[in-house]
Amino acid sequence: MPLLRIETNVPKSKVPEDFLKTTSKLLAKVLSKPESYCAVLIVPDQMMSFGGTTEPTGQASLMSIGQLGVAQNKVISAALFKHIEEALGIPKNRMYITFTDSPTSVVGYNGTTFHEIFG
Repeated sequence: MPLLRIETNVPKSKVPEDFLKTTSKLLAKVLSKPESYCAVLIVPDQMMSFGGTTEPTGQASLMSIGQLGVAQNKVISAALFKHIEEALGIPKNRMYITFTDSPTSVVGYNGTTFHEIFG
């Protein structure tokens, strides 16, 4: 149910081979969710600018059912920005993360919705 999507101008060749795995583990940890539900998507090689330059930059969106909110988003931001800066070289001040707390009824999985699974 958590989905982290990162779009970046960092070339695919500079994305560490284990980036998806390490990011998935981190996402599960910071959201207190089973990793078996976590999805991570990176879209490299994008034509992007931030602050008028094309230095490494990115935009991320995180959708989750619950576990998001004012306090939680600060903790999640700190962990994700640190990880992304270390792994991809995108400075913390050259990226935004948007958070979406989705209701169970609007997230489909395994032929149904999480509303049916969790009630």
